[in-house]
Formats: sequence, C-alpha cells, structure tokens
Amino acid sequence: MTKDQYIQPGLFGQKHSSRDYTDPDCWGKNQFNSSFPASLVAYMYSKGIEPVYICTDKHNHIEHKYIDAKTLFGIDPLAEDAYYNFEAGFAPYEKFYSGEREKIDLVMQNYRTNEVLVGLEVKLTAIPDNTTKTLDESLWGSEIVMRPPTINFLVCSICSNYTTLEAKEKLRTMLRKVPQINHWEEINEVLANYPKILDSIMQVSADMTKKQKPLILQPIWKTEGCKMKLREDCLDVFVWSDLAVLQMCCTEDASDISKLNRFHRTIVWIYKMLLDYVTYDSFDYKRIIRLQSYNLANDKAFALPGSKSQKFLQSPEALKPRISKYEIKNIILGGGQNLLSPERRFDAVLVNSPDLF
Repeated sequence: MTKDQYIQPGLFGQKHSSRDYTDPDCWGKNQFNSSFPASLVAYMYSKGIEPVYICTDKHNHIEHKYIDAKTLFGIDPLAEDAYYNFEAGFAPYEKFYSGEREKIDLVMQNYRTNEVLVGLEVKLTAIPDNTTKTLDESLWGSEIVMRPPTINFLVCSICSNYTTLEAKEKLRTMLRKVPQINHWEEINEVLANYPKILDSIMQVSADMTKKQKPLILQPIWKTEGCKMKLREDCLDVFVWSDLAVLQMCCTEDASDISKLNRFHRTIVWIYKMLLDYVTYDSFDYKRIIRLQSYNLANDKAFALPGSKSQKFLQSPEALKPRISKYEIKNIILGGGQNLLSPERRFDAVLVNSPDLF
C-alpha cells in the first residue's frame, strides 16, 4: 500500500472545516479555490513564512509589510480550536447592511467556543495574465476581479471603525464635503461631483490608516510565461487591507473625467453606502448597486488587469515566490489531487502535473 492510502484526502492544517475533503464535490467548482489558499497560509506558517501585507500609509500610498498568520486568521491556523468555515455569513458585519445576508469566502472561528474571528475574501490568481505575459518578468501581474459582495464587505469594514456617536459624526463630517446630490441615478449630476466624492473617500481612508485590516487573501501561482506549466518557485500569498482595495479604484487620473467607468462607479457606490450608513444606521447595498449602475453591467464591480495590479504586487515575493511547486504535495494530502476536477486553471495545471505527487 502507498502512503496516500493510509491518509484520507485533505488539506494541510485544516483539522476542523465546513468541508468534507473525502467528498469529491469539495475538490471541484470554486471550492478548491478558497480551501487550498487557506491551507497554503497554514503551511507557510508552519515554515515561519509570513504573507506579504499590502496596506496604505497616512498619505494613502501603498506600502508592503508582512502579516503573521495568527493575526490574519485571528487564531493559530494549526491550533486544535481553529475552524475553517467556508462561504459563510460574517455576523460582525451584518448589522451594517440590510437585505439578504452575504456570504464571505472564509470565516475563521474558534471550534470550541464558536466565536467568529475573521472574515476574508479569497482570490487565487495566476501570474502572468494576458496583459503582462509578453513583458519582462519584473512587470508581470495578475488579473483581480472584484465583485459587488466584496465592495459590501469593504464598506462594512470601514463602518466598523465608526460605530460610536462621536466616530459616526466624524465620518459624517468628512462625507459632507460633497454637495448634496438629489438624483443619484443621474450620471451627469454624479459626474460633476466625482472629484469631491473621491476626495472625501480618500480623507476617510487617511483617517483610518491605523485601523485598516485584512480583507482579501490573494495567493499567486506563477507559470512559465504563456505556458501552462508551473515555475519551480511558484506559490506565495499576498493580503490586501481594506484601504489597499480602495486604492485599486484609483489607478487613473480622476481630475477631469468625462464618463464614469467601473472604477469610478465603485467609488460612488462606496460613498453612497457610507452616506446611508451615517444617515440611516445601515445601507441597502444591493439597492444602491441596482439603481446606480450608470449603464454598466453589475455582474462585477471591476476587473484590475495585471498591467495595473503589477505596481501593487511588485516585490521580491512576486518575482520569486517562496513556496516551490514540489511542496504542493505537502499541502494537498491523502491523494486529494486525484479528486480534482480541472474546471479552473490551477486545478488543470495540477491534474496535468502528476510528477509533483
């Protein structure tokens, strides 16, 4: 018998999980794309490797730090009490918005007490993408697709820093710098005030610099340029703070815009949600997104191509990821790779790389 036959299919570090990895369904669709990254973080923690933390300074400039997995997950990822709850509601944010409750990709909980600790969105991305694959390797980036629920959680994260009467009044004051807009559905009325809307949001961002917290877990997997072949040094993890995600929307000059694109619209959404929060104590994010579509589809907030994400990711870790492809067998356990359904690019690469296992 082989070693794998003694061990049930599973993922490193996940002693307690909402997913049963003996069930082939847990290795297909989108599930692998959030469960594997969680175990990658746990594996890096076991080796003393900290994810790169993309955050902002008081001037709203992007800076890189490192974040310990205990801080990221709110608990030791290898602890007996660590519970990995995937696609679950995140109760601490549900008081800020009305309507149907959204599920976040990963909720870390205490298995013994059931305490909800941290909620994270997870985006497993490939480097390079189509916009950077022909460039010098130092300029490679990955596409990051941002969907409306993530924007909802971003705004909730901001609101969580302004819950007292005094703090809420401070937030209200910063938002009042924008003249009253009577018809939010009218593009021209919003467009005329967009620079002030952006300035207001950036002031809020600068105000809460010391209170920013992780929002997106972004593992990268690196290929040999255009080829569907993993680099030897292929895996690493980046973590975006809530304020760093805000900066994704600010990759273009907004001083003189003639129409609203998806990035501008996202800033408008964020402003309107915050304005409703300080006015009514909560916001209806789905209604805001439906009414303030500005002739753009609402299936996603925006997509940041690798040509724009590159400046955020540029680092020694992006150039030379710290986890080797030969270590994947230490993360996917018990022959789990045999249950993978190649419905996503990373799945397909692993299925076509039996030598790794």
